[in-house]
Amino acid sequence: MKRLPGDGALDDTQPCVVVGKLNNALQITALNEAAAKFGLDEGLPLANARAVCPDVQVFDADEAADAKLLNAIADWCDRFTPLVALDPPDGLFLDISGCAHLFGGEANMLRMVCEALDRQGFMVNAAIASTPVCARTMTRAARSCIVHDGEEARAVGALPVFALGADDAITRGLRRAGLKTIGDVAARAPHELAARFGAGFVSLLQQALGQGDAPISPRKPLPDFMVEKRFPEPVATDTVIASILSGLAQMLVAAMDKQGKGARRLDASFFRTDGAVRTITVDTGQPVTRAEMINRLFRERLDALADPLDPGFGFDLIRLSASHVEIVVQEQRDFDSRAQDNDEVAALVDRLAARLGRARVVVHLPQDTHIPERAALPVPAQQHLAAASVTAWPERVDKEPPLRPLRMFERPEIIDVPLATIPDRPPRRFTWRRATHDVVRVEGPERIAMEWWKNGTSTFTRDYFRVEDTEGLRFWIYRDGLYESELFDDKGERIDPKWFVHGVFA
Repeated sequence: MKRLPGDGALDDTQPCVVVGKLNNALQITALNEAAAKFGLDEGLPLANARAVCPDVQVFDADEAADAKLLNAIADWCDRFTPLVALDPPDGLFLDISGCAHLFGGEANMLRMVCEALDRQGFMVNAAIASTPVCARTMTRAARSCIVHDGEEARAVGALPVFALGADDAITRGLRRAGLKTIGDVAARAPHELAARFGAGFVSLLQQALGQGDAPISPRKPLPDFMVEKRFPEPVATDTVIASILSGLAQMLVAAMDKQGKGARRLDASFFRTDGAVRTITVDTGQPVTRAEMINRLFRERLDALADPLDPGFGFDLIRLSASHVEIVVQEQRDFDSRAQDNDEVAALVDRLAARLGRARVVVHLPQDTHIPERAALPVPAQQHLAAASVTAWPERVDKEPPLRPLRMFERPEIIDVPLATIPDRPPRRFTWRRATHDVVRVEGPERIAMEWWKNGTSTFTRDYFRVEDTEGLRFWIYRDGLYESELFDDKGERIDPKWFVHGVFA
């Protein structure tokens, strides 16, 4: 399928071509019917095209934009089947096994797809066959058609050899050998073709003839559970959309409950009448088995969208799917309120993640290291909430001040100290963030050596101090360098150690 660039106001009688640089020359990669009437064709150099048709309108090819558009069309095709695969640069494969009867049969479904894409401004040719290669071959040399089982060889036999989509060198070799149609090629023995053109071409030919098959690779995995609702008239109001999502949630929960499953990832897809598709995803920390919880999560997610859901002229299909499910394990609950508290915390985390994003709601797990900035590992709370609830942190001794600051910086910040500061003692005054602090109390040092055995590099040892200024503010500062040899350069000149603030206690 192709669509010429522009705003859609081009004259159909105006010859238009899209050109791209191939083999250091500008060649035609796409053209409209008006340009084809002048004898222009794909692969023709632009200079030759201008000589044949001086009035041809030329557009530059944009492969990135074409790929993005093809993916958008594939998203729209999800309304017919969840098994959609890309066939670059301008094709799609749709596995409609078991889906055609939902749209009135194969013929009606083929016509529906082509007419819908044609209304969106695309030039479309489609075919239905038992193998993807046979269907693709038919679209290259015949108008929309249906090839029934067992009729593949007869259907493609009269088509020219270029319809197979083989390399240009193979196509030219077949023509030089006098094999102009696919039927002529199929009449030759497979071992003769393999010896001349390779086993890959023979496999391609057999798939086009229906004698072999290769599975397609869908863009998205098939969801575990899926429910949807189609509308004869598009819906656009928030109230109606929320009501439909609520009904779909109840249907989805009922389907999962029959197999004892709960959803860990939910996707709500909204298909607009103009072809645009918007998918909203929410994740959960525990398997969800209640429709009320699904409704609340999607309400939080929709309210927090930076780009609000735009219905345009309305949605004609809304789908709710569970792409990740888990078995629900029934637990025996006692009168201990901690079990209910854990459920409430998990529900709160899910709502916060739906509103703020999964990566922004984290828990910290202790690590087996004495490096301060590595002592706690932030991880998504939804996936590690259970581990965080049972992990033991070092206990603080009663009536003792905390050994680590309440707020620790991700990266230590350098501070300015007087030059007269004795290297192995904390400064009496330092400047941090344009503010000067006079030190009145000091605790330390706490010497921490870096883990040189892990990173394989020699780093300074740190001397940490807990200091308090005249205003009662307490800081956790350190300096790099412990030994006298670290305080002098190769020339024997003294190097003033650098001081840093790593956190604040209050």
